[in-house]
Amino acid sequence: MPSSGRRTTVGDGARTQMFVEDVFGSLQRVEQRRWARAYLWALTHISGKKTPRRLARAGSLPSAAVNGLHQFINGSPWDWQPVRRRLALWVSANAAPYAWTVAELIIPKNGEHSVGVHHRVDAATGRTVSCQRAIVLFLATDTDCFPVDWSLVLSGPWDWDVERRRRARVPEAEPARPAGAHVLGYAADVLAQPLLPRVPWVLDLTRCEDASGVLAGLARQGVDMVCEVDPDQVVLIGRHTPTVSTVGALMEMRHARKPHLMTRQAPGGRARTVPVYSCTGTVRLPLLGNGGEGNSREYRVLKRPDPDGRRSPRYWITSLTDRDVEEVLALVRGLVATVAAVTTMRERFGVLDFEGRSFPGWHHHMTMASAAYVYQRLHAAPPAPTVSPPPELIGTAS
Repeated sequence: MPSSGRRTTVGDGARTQMFVEDVFGSLQRVEQRRWARAYLWALTHISGKKTPRRLARAGSLPSAAVNGLHQFINGSPWDWQPVRRRLALWVSANAAPYAWTVAELIIPKNGEHSVGVHHRVDAATGRTVSCQRAIVLFLATDTDCFPVDWSLVLSGPWDWDVERRRRARVPEAEPARPAGAHVLGYAADVLAQPLLPRVPWVLDLTRCEDASGVLAGLARQGVDMVCEVDPDQVVLIGRHTPTVSTVGALMEMRHARKPHLMTRQAPGGRARTVPVYSCTGTVRLPLLGNGGEGNSREYRVLKRPDPDGRRSPRYWITSLTDRDVEEVLALVRGLVATVAAVTTMRERFGVLDFEGRSFPGWHHHMTMASAAYVYQRLHAAPPAPTVSPPPELIGTAS
């Protein structure tokens, strides 16, 4: 990362130590924090596959480091949630987040024993693959999207097979839940932490199995949101005698929409005018189950036709009814940035490389990958040509 991303003038070693002591301060034992620093250094300096064995050997750490790194990830009982909360606070303090967003990560797996592994149809190829499915929480800033929390989607036998859950050390309090429930869990966790930023939730729900449930849940929590939805997403029009409609049908009614013109950069540097429509009034969301009064909040529907007419129009539902259309849609850039972040994490930070089978081990590895990504993107200088660890890390295994 360019040196302009640094926030302090201290040396790299002192900066790393400051980061570890803050983010991993909940780890009670000194040796746990030392292993956290060793794992962080290895993830940010060693190329190729990120397993404890390879990280230790490629990083010229002592032979005992193989077992030490493995134990830190797979056996040590540290709680990853406080670490992730500190990581989110670190991002908030060192960057300027403008949105929360999420991304799905499919992790191919061989065999049936890794925690959460199941068969799923690959949307890109139509083939059935064996994989883990993760939902990643990001804080989006103008320069990057930072991963700050992880969920593993459990389904099928992982819900009811007691022996399989026991072998993988899945906590009893961790039931099988759809992806949308994990998103709502993230939103509730953020609300429970007053120091975290109160910025909008920017989500793509077009491929969500329960988009209506996610919208209803966010509405109950009262958070601001900008959510892309399918044209058949149901909304309520009118207050006293509401009419059930869909966003697609609503935006087809000429009297119910008004045009806006947005300027976008076209290939070749030319400016291009893009039409966008907003509904002239507001809509409400039907809340599922015991909705209380949450559906009294008003939302706006936006529609953007494809400028070339070759793709279907795109639709959004937003609570930001007092903001300009261009300002609202500018927030959607965070979804594009998460794609780049996920690609970088796959290629450079080892999120596909966890070889253990346990639930705690998986969460430990993903926590370390997030910490490494955040540290390198915010603070780290480009790695030196040598991969020799600093002297204080060599003593970690002694």
